[in-house]
Amino acid sequence: MSQELVMLEDRKNSLLNRREVKALFKGAAGQLKKTDAAEKIAGQLSVDKKNVVPINLVCETGMTDVHAVFYVYDNEEEAKKQLPRYRLLRTMPKADRKKLLDEEKAAKLKAKQAAAAEKGGGAKK
Repeated sequence: MSQELVMLEDRKNSLLNRREVKALFKGAAGQLKKTDAAEKIAGQLSVDKKNVVPINLVCETGMTDVHAVFYVYDNEEEAKKQLPRYRLLRTMPKADRKKLLDEEKAAKLKAKQAAAAEKGGGAKK
């Protein structure tokens, strides 16, 4: 099944320094992932896919169309400042996201153990 992309709205939000894009993917219900949708929007708008953040993909009951909302930023730093962290993590490939989260958990655990050892060492004196 081919998926046709129709741009419904492309609005510049100068206050938040981003473009807010509303699009319609015809016949894509149940077949479209957020990352694939972001890539298609990036291709359509000729911007880097890292700067396109999928916000919402919604299907109507009984319809095969997907209504989507994306935020397109000029750079990644602007997106990091404005959006919650989980939005940006969702755009990463699963393996990269898991690796990043595991590294953070390990660092947190190491810090916790170091703090416990320091506290325990002080109590023995």
